[in-house]
Amino acid sequence: MHIPLSWTKFYPVPFSKLGLDPKVLQAVHDAGYTEPTPIQLAAIPHVVAGHDLIGVAQTGTGKTAAFTLPMLTRLAADQPSGGPRLSGGVRALVMAPTRELVVQIEENVRTYAKHMNIRVGTAFGGVSERPQIAALREGVDLLIATPGRLLDLMDRRFANFSTLKFLVLDEADRMLDMGFLPSIRRIVKALPRERQTLLFSATLSKEIEPLTRDFQRSPKTVQIGRRANPAETVTQLIYEVPKHLKPALLAHLLKDAGMDSVLVFTRTKHGADRVARKLESLGIKTGTLHSNRSQNQRLRALKDFKDGAVRVLVATDIAARGIDVEGISHVVNFDFPMHPEDYVHRIGRTGRALAIGDAISFVASEDHDALRALERFIGRGIIRKKAEGFDYTTAVPPVADRPGRTRQFQRSSRPGEGGRVGQGTGGGGYRGGGGHRGGGRR
Repeated sequence: MHIPLSWTKFYPVPFSKLGLDPKVLQAVHDAGYTEPTPIQLAAIPHVVAGHDLIGVAQTGTGKTAAFTLPMLTRLAADQPSGGPRLSGGVRALVMAPTRELVVQIEENVRTYAKHMNIRVGTAFGGVSERPQIAALREGVDLLIATPGRLLDLMDRRFANFSTLKFLVLDEADRMLDMGFLPSIRRIVKALPRERQTLLFSATLSKEIEPLTRDFQRSPKTVQIGRRANPAETVTQLIYEVPKHLKPALLAHLLKDAGMDSVLVFTRTKHGADRVARKLESLGIKTGTLHSNRSQNQRLRALKDFKDGAVRVLVATDIAARGIDVEGISHVVNFDFPMHPEDYVHRIGRTGRALAIGDAISFVASEDHDALRALERFIGRGIIRKKAEGFDYTTAVPPVADRPGRTRQFQRSSRPGEGGRVGQGTGGGGYRGGGGHRGGGRR
């Protein structure tokens, strides 16, 4: 069933018209959803019909349900009576770049499959692999996994994909950015060729397009909005500020009670910790999300942010890919993103599902080239703004008074650590190597 999207402005289309399984429709109704978003409306009929699909839409527009709902419908149609009867097999595989995104997809799947006899498993790093191996040995209808952990389990022959009929690559652009392409190719090569393959992404770069030829057969393409266009419901603002005043400016802006659910992006995990400590010292409840946090700590930070127990969540780019939190009022780019695509992903965390949100970016002198590149990328300029009542003239503190300088000197003077006594790197002690650990987290 093909429904022109232009019609939906005047004739809203319910989920019941998209060919979904009755049990899936009941779960959608239970969740309180009545009308599909544009990406769901455009994608679901193609997937239900059995076509391969490339889905491109901004973050926060409902991409997860766009593949989850029809995938469950097809699994229900192919399921033997009496429920799943697998022995070590996997019927559908969803690959995502981060642990947080895997957990988020699992939550959505369980919500939409609540009336079905569907076994769901996950595979990602940072937690014990024993329950993941046990689930794979027993067999699951649907497996959601990061490429790193999945490839490790496959190399040890714990995963059986001989019965696989369905493959989804979610956030495909980010998986390429994180260096997962070799792992993804190895995994896909081990899968049955006769399968339905969906590729979803917020952007469709030139690097991704060749993958569609390798992994898919005559895919349908659904693109909602302009390629890489930030969400229309997000108000974007630039605050030009000297680098040393960014912490003070963030604290000043947070005096506004309207900034009640704020996601702050930093370039590094150590930078995230510094920002979080500063805000906590001011009495602002703050959580952090990066790869130096254990999986339990990260899940707790996300839960506290969702529940409103913390007002601010400070995160690195990659760690934040799985954040799907309703009601984020503001995204703050404390460190301006190095790549335009990262900006699109970051600000897509607010203004989700057509809600209203603000995206604030701090731009220091060294960020001007990146800002110009971003404005060319999105095809328009971004409004510059000054914070009322904030003193932009405060000078850089003397070297001896800067936080961490004494600590840096003491570290450098310890025997056996190399370098001259007192030798520093201007904060180099805060540099951290990320590495792809258990799903390529930063």
